[in-house]
Amino acid sequence: MTGTGEPDEARIGDGKHTVRHGRGEAAAAAHPADHAPDGRSGREAHAGHGAPATHNGVTWGMAVSATLHCLAGCAVGEVLGMVIGSALAWPTLPTAVLAIALAFVFGYSLTMLGLRRARLGWRRTLRLALAADTLSIAVMELVDNGVLLLIPGAFDAHLTSPLFWGGLAFSLLVAFLVTTPINKWLIGRGRGHAVIHGHH
Repeated sequence: MTGTGEPDEARIGDGKHTVRHGRGEAAAAAHPADHAPDGRSGREAHAGHGAPATHNGVTWGMAVSATLHCLAGCAVGEVLGMVIGSALAWPTLPTAVLAIALAFVFGYSLTMLGLRRARLGWRRTLRLALAADTLSIAVMELVDNGVLLLIPGAFDAHLTSPLFWGGLAFSLLVAFLVTTPINKWLIGRGRGHAVIHGHH
């Protein structure tokens, strides 16, 4: 009732103001976390909650998994190359070249097998495999063969010799340790095995 001298706050209970006030409360209740205390929006705060504290979200586990993938292909290719070279009585150099070539072939093949299961076309599968594995396999082969060259007699050892298997195992271990942080760096920048993420 006008002219009574009542303050404006006392008229909060009339119909219009009650509806408006209720609507404001409902809106506030519907979005309780639009802004976090640190100034980020609620969605940003929620997205960051529980995320691993790693650069670009890349974990060492992801890098290890990618490196083991390359290591498997390299190991199979190298052993097969050594077996073929030994059976044909090839000299060391052509045998090593064949082993390295087969390491790339098997490394790419393992990646392509997983991508083909995702029903990707052959051309796209090959392109993704080349982008994902080339640098990783190249680094692994460079380190692996470099270490073998430093072990006296390891490159010329026969397949039945403990020196061959021991030297190969040690060289692959060193290659794995060197390649893992490189793969982590690549994945963190959207390269390497990051290009096939989500296709498996």
